[in-house]
Amino acid sequence: MTVDWSAFTPAASLAGGLLIGLAAAIFVIFNGRIAGISGIIGGLIKPRLGDLNWRIAFIAGLIIAPILYAFFFPLPQVQVEAETSTLIIAGLLVGVGTRFGSGCTSGHGVCGISRLSTRSVVATLTFMLAGFITVFLVRHL
Repeated sequence: MTVDWSAFTPAASLAGGLLIGLAAAIFVIFNGRIAGISGIIGGLIKPRLGDLNWRIAFIAGLIIAPILYAFFFPLPQVQVEAETSTLIIAGLLVGVGTRFGSGCTSGHGVCGISRLSTRSVVATLTFMLAGFITVFLVRHL
């Protein structure tokens, strides 16, 4: 295994983590809701009364933010080393996993662990373990 030291960016990674944590904290303080992406998108399927606008605004912010960022800084190059069929299967498996796990990595990993939720700690450890096993199987076997 080799490490691409040019891609090692601890300061930028720390800043990104702090911004995600701050955004999640602000979101829960002002809305009383967890910033779990799968739950936010899932709520668009059958929205409750008064629930649609904030969900659309949240998703719009996720789309607009990198576009605004691109005006000031170059976007990183995206390199996907998988076939389209593999990506589709992986996406479906992640979707099924978020339903079984009652949330996604953002809901459990960022918001749940910060609330000291045992369920979120277990879910996040399960996500991570599944990811480690998948990478090992795909790359080494």
